[in-house]
Amino acid sequence: MSLLDRMTRLPAAAVETANILLTTDDATIGATPREVVWTHRKTTLYRYRSSERRHAVPVLLVFALINRSDIFDLRPGGSFVEFLLEEGFDVWLLDWGVPDDEDGDTGLEYYVCDAIPWGIREVRRRTGSDGVSLVGWCIGGALCMMHAALEGPDAGVRNLVLLTTPVETGASLYRRWVGIDAFDVDRVASAAPVIEGRSIDFANKLMKPVSNFWTTNRRVAQQAYEGTSNRDAFQPMAKWVADNPPFPSRAFREWITWMYKEDRLINGRLRLRGRPVDVGAIDQNLLVVTAGADHIVPRRDTMPILDLVSSEDVTHFDRPGGHIGLMAGSKARRELWPDLAAWLQQRSGR
Repeated sequence: MSLLDRMTRLPAAAVETANILLTTDDATIGATPREVVWTHRKTTLYRYRSSERRHAVPVLLVFALINRSDIFDLRPGGSFVEFLLEEGFDVWLLDWGVPDDEDGDTGLEYYVCDAIPWGIREVRRRTGSDGVSLVGWCIGGALCMMHAALEGPDAGVRNLVLLTTPVETGASLYRRWVGIDAFDVDRVASAAPVIEGRSIDFANKLMKPVSNFWTTNRRVAQQAYEGTSNRDAFQPMAKWVADNPPFPSRAFREWITWMYKEDRLINGRLRLRGRPVDVGAIDQNLLVVTAGADHIVPRRDTMPILDLVSSEDVTHFDRPGGHIGLMAGSKARRELWPDLAAWLQQRSGR
């Protein structure tokens, strides 16, 4: 390409880059048809519509308390929900909604001892299944793990899937930031009923500042210049990344203190409503998925679960990719989802 060609392409590339970045909020995410089953406070249980259900055990998806659960259903062709429906699964989702000031006193016990069990009970009641496949991602995985550890065989769970889930936190950059005495979590949590999502998002982005604040936008500009832009892939993810609901202050204080300052889960010191959360009581069929390039929950922080549980059926998938890209990246549909669905299918018969 001549110098003149490169110079004449720049204005069009600049316009295309600006158009992609400035219209990101118009992208559609979470488009798979679904129905509200019940709501409590800000929590909603959804069931996705399907006429192709072939497996007896329903799948209940649970995401973290930061960002939105739409990551499970990001965009047509790139939706894990859509993929599971095509594979014949009955798919349900617990969505935590958008907490506000009235939810400031919501602690981890609400999610573990109330919302998740209620969701499981309603799914079982409506489907007639003796148990569910509980699929948790990140903090959502930790909440699901705590529920199974608290209830053991009575958890209502046949299959437990933990995606990039923290068990201990020694290798995490978070530990070096918020686990030290200099980080006063009580002061932070006492400042307001909820921790603003944009504050947590900013802190997360500082873990890889060059990539998050420069490389991503530079890549968009480069692709616009080369004529290879794919706004249908970029915009849904960018919109999801920017949608950060508030974190209830009590839950934030407990999460940071129990997981990063005191490591209560791995040390057997975590109790909810006076009951011990014993990871050794987990006896469900267990699938643990880690990501080789995960900087938020490094593989080493998840691996102890494999030796602690009582489960006889334990499987570990370790794949390339990052904390989110593992499940929602462009390669997930062919590199992970089929294996995950096959694992579920083999354990979802009557």
